[in-house]
Amino acid sequence: MAEEPIAAADALTDALRADIERLLTAEPEVRADADDSVHQMRVATRRLRSVLRSYKKLLDPDADNRMRTELAWLAGLLGVARDAEVRAGRFTALLDHYADPGSAALEPTRDRLVRAERDRYAAAHSEVLTALDSDRYRTMRRELEKWRDAPPLRESVDAIPAGEMFETVLRKDRKRVRGLVRSEPTVAPADRIELLHDIRKSAKRLRYSCEAATAVLGDTAADLGKRAKHLQTVLGDHRDAVESYDALRARAAEARTAGEDTALFEILADAEDTAAGRHLAQYPAAAAAIDTA
Repeated sequence: MAEEPIAAADALTDALRADIERLLTAEPEVRADADDSVHQMRVATRRLRSVLRSYKKLLDPDADNRMRTELAWLAGLLGVARDAEVRAGRFTALLDHYADPGSAALEPTRDRLVRAERDRYAAAHSEVLTALDSDRYRTMRRELEKWRDAPPLRESVDAIPAGEMFETVLRKDRKRVRGLVRSEPTVAPADRIELLHDIRKSAKRLRYSCEAATAVLGDTAADLGKRAKHLQTVLGDHRDAVESYDALRARAAEARTAGEDTALFEILADAEDTAAGRHLAQYPAAAAAIDTA
């Protein structure tokens, strides 16, 4: 006897439950400032928000919009802390690789780069803790706890087979990535960095949609998700190098104004410019894997 097809409501509930658990599990780790905890909670928050956006037509619009707004608020706070954490680590690695340990410019440069970012992280982490203790976050967490077993699905979802639902969403999300990829050669050079960032975000959304669908669609969704993740990673590495380059140039200007030696800043900035080009060279193949798969 043939098995009954999985209902879309059950499949989407399972996918949302997994993402909600990731977010709630990360909270105590963030409170304890455990290693990589801010990153994990930020990813969980942005992942859940992305899945809600992709599957919004299956959810009660008021509840969906409200939750996505709250997740964006939390992700923004976590992002300030995470960005400072990433820059501190990146600047440390650059200094370890390129700086002469005996250079008189090393410690002043380290102060402006690594120690300043660690101070920014500490201040941002304090803001995150304040948010986690707020009524706003507690209200959001209580709602998410209810969503684990009973998300606010539309009644019409009950009649949709899970495979059909997931295929429709993946087709739409992939089409969005392909459209952006195909528009990239036509944009002005000044607009290219932001368009590449938009492609990265769309690839990430496709990846999360695929991962939510893999339990139902199997290898088809898993393979497309891997391709989307690769494109996201390539453009994420490029973006990180570009933003690091910009930060180094800005810190060099501050040091120059203060009468400090900026030669080391220039060396590090050149290294990041080279890294950005190296990552961008991988983009055409990664984009083609989505466009032609």
